[in-house]
Amino acid sequence: MVFGLYDRFVLPRFIGCACGAKPIAKQRAKLIPRAYGVVVDMGFGSGTNLPFLDASKVEKVIAVEPSASMLAWKREDWRTDIVVEEVVAGAEATGLPDACADTILFTYALCTIPDYAGALAEAKRLLKPDGQILFCEHGLAPDGDVVRWQKRIEPVWKAIAGGCHLTRNTQAMLEQGGFVCAEVNDMYLPNTPRFAGYNVWGRATS
Repeated sequence: MVFGLYDRFVLPRFIGCACGAKPIAKQRAKLIPRAYGVVVDMGFGSGTNLPFLDASKVEKVIAVEPSASMLAWKREDWRTDIVVEEVVAGAEATGLPDACADTILFTYALCTIPDYAGALAEAKRLLKPDGQILFCEHGLAPDGDVVRWQKRIEPVWKAIAGGCHLTRNTQAMLEQGGFVCAEVNDMYLPNTPRFAGYNVWGRATS
């Protein structure tokens, strides 16, 4: 009962505040305006990517999110110049038709999706042959001392952050999923604990 209440009322706000922090917002601003066409946002959350989309390039957004509470939390604040189609489902099995997406977004989602390999297989099915994946994720750091702290903290972090992992390697996951990382950038986010602040972002194709 306690965990159910936490997941329903506390966790959406915890994740929403964390994912809306200023350093993360700056990361989104670098990447999300490049989305075009039919955009499938895997792990849509409360809609934190919406303000950064270029409405002149986007046909609609398909918001894939397993938590109805996350979708509902800030729905009234969503911009009205972009059509948003809600899909309450996990990224591993969206129920969407084949080759329906021009752009697929993974932003601070691959760290949490339980079956990330299944989610990437689903993304490959959904992506049009000439489509793109735009990704921005935190994960396994390149420095040994940071990695040691990530491994120590991860079990507790997962419990309070909805299953979020600290030690997943985004680029390796994408490449194992059959994608080509056409562009990769990385940095430690400023004003962020290093164990959670190593970011990788860029563009991948199938």
